[in-house]
Amino acid sequence: MDPNDPNVKMMSDMRKMQGLMESCYAKTVMSGVMGFGLGGLFGAFMASMAYDTPMHTATVPGANQTPISSLPWKQQLRIGFKDMGARSFSTAKNFGMVGALFSGIECGIEGYRAKNELSNGVAAGCMTGAILARHGGPQAAAVGCAGFAAFSAAIDAWMRMPKEEES
Repeated sequence: MDPNDPNVKMMSDMRKMQGLMESCYAKTVMSGVMGFGLGGLFGAFMASMAYDTPMHTATVPGANQTPISSLPWKQQLRIGFKDMGARSFSTAKNFGMVGALFSGIECGIEGYRAKNELSNGVAAGCMTGAILARHGGPQAAAVGCAGFAAFSAAIDAWMRMPKEEES
């Protein structure tokens, strides 16, 4: 094989890229970044659909509040977009955290067990749910574990279903 051949170089680059994509660190970072992006879009959509928009401007507690409808149009938009940005960023952080935690834990379990099975996702879901609910106490952690594990099992089973059985 000629090392100067463009096909050989391309194959080498493809192997390097594939090795990087199979790395647990890369999977964790990619899932976190994609979760953050998707969470931001989802948060912006949900904030735009919320009908619990504050009808009063945020002021000092106990002070008279000005109804938003009495403010100038540009200021109303500024308040609305500021609220949308805050909600979007909050949802983005949550989605990014869940994605990074789950994929990192699942990849670690898969690497340790050297098997790609449904039980890896269930265990990762349980650990992710428990970690996310840890501040609520042991009962909250147990419920988080069970909920995430069940959701992970359902999604993983559906994704692994043979294509002819989907109908």
